[in-house]
Amino acid sequence: MTDKTYSDAEVEARLAADLPLWRLEDGWIRRTYKTSSWKGTLMVINTVGHLAEAAWHHPDLTASYAWVEVRLKNHHAKGITDKDFALAKKIEEVVQWQPAREGEGLEGTPQSDLRFSYVKYDTPN
Repeated sequence: MTDKTYSDAEVEARLAADLPLWRLEDGWIRRTYKTSSWKGTLMVINTVGHLAEAAWHHPDLTASYAWVEVRLKNHHAKGITDKDFALAKKIEEVVQWQPAREGEGLEGTPQSDLRFSYVKYDTPN
């Protein structure tokens, strides 16, 4: 049984509604995470790797010193499926998590000190 694939228009609509920082490009949904250093890049890669393995749905990754690009599509279905959206949503939730914004005692990594800074968040701390 093959997973339902979405048309480009359907993908664009879902991204706009649920994952506005992701984009459709060359048949993949993509997101580039900016990091503060190689340490942060490796942490993002390991986080994505853990989530992908737990989901049993694996993205393609490209990385450099201060960024990681995550690309998702369902190779078996030859397109974008619900699996891609679900994994993208979980990756976004975990990588962009800012504990200080929840007000439950966790302060999060100091963004002003590069020794500790991790991800360059797309929303203010």
